Amino acid sequence: MKKALSFVFTLVLVGLLAACGGNEAGDNGGSASSGSKDTITMVWYPNESGSELKDARDEFSRIIEEATGKKVEHQTTTDYIIAIEAMANGNADIGYMGAQGYVEANAKSDKVQPLFVQSGESGTLDDAVYYSWLAVKKGEEDAYKSGSEFSIDNIAGKKFSFVSNSSTSGFKVPSAGIVNHFSQMEKFKELTAEDLLQGGSDKVFTEVLFGGSHQGSAVNLLTGKSDVAAFCDTCVANYVELVSGDANKPGSVYKVKEGAEEPFNTITGQEFVLISVTPVLNQPFAINTDTLGADDQKKLLELFTSDAVTNNEKIFLPKDAEGTAIFKKKSGEEKFVAVEDAFFDPVRELSGN
Repeated sequence: MKKALSFVFTLVLVGLLAACGGNEAGDNGGSASSGSKDTITMVWYPNESGSELKDARDEFSRIIEEATGKKVEHQTTTDYIIAIEAMANGNADIGYMGAQGYVEANAKSDKVQPLFVQSGESGTLDDAVYYSWLAVKKGEEDAYKSGSEFSIDNIAGKKFSFVSNSSTSGFKVPSAGIVNHFSQMEKFKELTAEDLLQGGSDKVFTEVLFGGSHQGSAVNLLTGKSDVAAFCDTCVANYVELVSGDANKPGSVYKVKEGAEEPFNTITGQEFVLISVTPVLNQPFAINTDTLGADDQKKLLELFTSDAVTNNEKIFLPKDAEGTAIFKKKSGEEKFVAVEDAFFDPVRELSGN
């Protein structure tokens, strides 16, 4: 099992992510009664549930209502599990979920299937990744070096913040990397990801915190509640800016922007340094095929993979534009592309689901 986890983690680490062919929305089925619904419920993780993204969520409502003729209701959440359960039990029809959350929802109900995902900078699935960061406060980064290179050796014995144990980039991927690294040591040779859920004198970390969102985990770090924190680049992109170094590279320094909204509004100007960076599979928009009819599935896939959405600046903020959005283009080629369940097999193997 360790070899399998190590192999899968290595695949994720180096970004060898196999592209999968698109799926036809109509093939997912859908119950006969689901086509008669006049409301589509869309659920969001805590990371996208804040007031600063209300305009972006409203744009999703507008275009979905225009395409389907149905009213859209948004279900914002304060916990990953709420969104996962809503998708699995059919209380939500479509949700923007992390890869791990999707895998968990699909394990609970195979009616939950991915519909589309944000492409990579190439405009394809080949590089459809974002980045999981391990970060420390500026000024403390030298303690996490081995010679001139950054190393996670010295995160042992520290206070550590994850996002949620259902977060891909805020727990599953970083915990796999930590287990892979420390299980090579005699003291931690039997280490598992579950062992990282709590701290103690006999644990890797003295204390373990959960931010509840990527923003919350970053705030745990910057307010001194933790020494090291895991969170992802895209989830804090609206609040921070690169100060020095190359984006998504160990040693890069980021700063909380002036005017950043909650929960960063009281810590503007605070800086942090990346000590570890790992690519992670992009998050899918998943649907419950039992509650969302085949006709609506097809309409949504056609809508979100259309040029109109690709060029909608309220959905994809242009690369040089200022503003707040869920998605921001880096190359200008990014768009939504159809995706199949098999695309998420690396995460499924990593989590054992």
